[in-house]
Amino acid sequence: MAKPLTEITALRVAELPKGTAQSFDIVPDAVARASMAGELGILALRKLTFRGQLAPLGRRDWQLTAELGATAQQACIATLEPVTCRIDARVQRRFLADMPHPEELEPTPEDGVPIPEDDAEEPLGDIIDLGRILIEAVALALPDYPRKDGAEAAEAAAAPPGADPLDDDAVKPFAGLAALRAQMDDGE
Repeated sequence: MAKPLTEITALRVAELPKGTAQSFDIVPDAVARASMAGELGILALRKLTFRGQLAPLGRRDWQLTAELGATAQQACIATLEPVTCRIDARVQRRFLADMPHPEELEPTPEDGVPIPEDDAEEPLGDIIDLGRILIEAVALALPDYPRKDGAEAAEAAAAPPGADPLDDDAVKPFAGLAALRAQMDDGE
């Protein structure tokens, strides 16, 4: 049985060569791509590559710079037919030793747990999981609302028994006021 992608791509920080960049080239096989597609809730992933390097940043921090390339297949939001898209994205992360882990942060009464301003910064732990970063990068790069060329937006109408369904004009609250104003202007 094949090992999960994250088990193969987890790098122990203590074992990384100090002062030297560590290159990586991840090309998941068909089984791993199918598993990732299921985890992401999409139809398929093809031609997935994640290449880059993990380089020291100062004395204790690390910086990841990588290129992500993938062909993804999602269901069209209007027709549910397969829609294929190409993903080519640059991925950057900085793993900072002095950054607190989210579970260490105390919520404040005003706004809960503070969120870092820079989403490329992460706390440095014992492991840098390239597989997790790969899955996250694919998820962020996927189109939110994939639509097949020429697919029209679906129209739905619902109403209780015996009532007319609402249409777009009926749900516009100021449409009736405009008609009333026009009548008032004609009456003057």
